[in-house]
Amino acid sequence: MAIDYPTQTVLLTGASSGIGRVFATGLAARGADLVLVARRADRLEALAAELRARHAVGVTVVPFDLSVPTVGADLREAVAAHGVTVTSLVNNAGFGTWGPFRDEDPERLAREIAVDVAAPVQIAHAFLPDLLAAGDGFLVNVASMAAYAPTPRMAVYGGAKAFVLSFTEALWAELRHTGLTVFALSPGATATEFNDVVGTEDATAGARKRQPEDVVATAFAHLAARNPGPSAIDGGQNRRAAAMSRLLSRRAAVTLMERITDPERNVAVV
Repeated sequence: MAIDYPTQTVLLTGASSGIGRVFATGLAARGADLVLVARRADRLEALAAELRARHAVGVTVVPFDLSVPTVGADLREAVAAHGVTVTSLVNNAGFGTWGPFRDEDPERLAREIAVDVAAPVQIAHAFLPDLLAAGDGFLVNVASMAAYAPTPRMAVYGGAKAFVLSFTEALWAELRHTGLTVFALSPGATATEFNDVVGTEDATAGARKRQPEDVVATAFAHLAARNPGPSAIDGGQNRRAAAMSRLLSRRAAVTLMERITDPERNVAVV
């Protein structure tokens, strides 16, 4: 069933830049109202003003830190205070860390797990009753190509995105007959602020980056599919890499990834 975007109110996390910003623009262009969530209020307000002026849609701005322990209940309360009922959800917010696990700051790792794992779970659970009541919307969780193989030097990020992928595919199966379209969207290296936040270009191992517009186009194409499955991978090269990862042993897969993520690129694959 095709999505009737002008009837949707979409809550979008991580909306202030990158893939989230392009999602917001694409949804507004299709006539959807929006609830924009991110920490940077100034960016959200500027984007909201632009979208209202250009597309005449309703845009609610909710500045929010997704690392708080009670993120689902707190965000639902904040949205309710605006008198808005959410019919669709895109859990896009997330960030990564890079480097040997033993050297990482445990407080930053805890925040990474909170934003990348706990927040999508809690937010989905908090808003699912409204999504199911609407019955014709969507729930998209943004995973990553890092979900498809263990990722040395990004061990927590890869593990978090593997969780998001598995969690979302399970929700797809649970909810597939409810009218709610559910899937995980997995970008590879994308031209966003991701590496700036991580602190190194090594985080994407020199891969050719796709554009946020490519990733969002993949999501909209999946939403328009006749029978959308539980996952959508952006880019043909990424889809081939995911397929190849299923053919490798766990040892071969993680050893290959260890070589790919090595800045010196001198680790043999065995």
